[in-house]
Amino acid sequence: MTASRPSHLRWGSIALVGLGGTVGTLARETISLLVPSFGAFSIAIPLINLAGAFLLGFLYEALTRVSPREPRATRLRLLLGTGFCGGFTTYSALATDAAVLNSSGNLVLAVAILASTVVFGAVATWLGIAVGARVSRPRPSAPSAGTAAP
Repeated sequence: MTASRPSHLRWGSIALVGLGGTVGTLARETISLLVPSFGAFSIAIPLINLAGAFLLGFLYEALTRVSPREPRATRLRLLLGTGFCGGFTTYSALATDAAVLNSSGNLVLAVAILASTVVFGAVATWLGIAVGARVSRPRPSAPSAGTAAP
């Protein structure tokens, strides 16, 4: 009997991450082209990172509550969490924007954008976890026709 390959080495898993990453990257680029820039600074990149942080928190909580080992939840984590959010979020572009701002003499603005993105990203992740917990919470079942509600 041969041992099963770990999920990160299976072609199906790799394809899910690649597909999600491709769609996430396309979504990020589309948004960054549609949202106007303010001189050397693009507001799209921090907004994308905040949305991605929220989505990662939501997915983490909602899919973990379903069942951490359920095959469908695992596929969704790979497709949406690792793939889509990995391609969608971009802290390297944020760092590049901050470096451009710094080189144009806007060090305070660059540091403020970096710090606020990290702080608000943590808040967005927490909010995503809270929403994921609320959405995936088991619903109380309705009382039967012959029983009284408490």
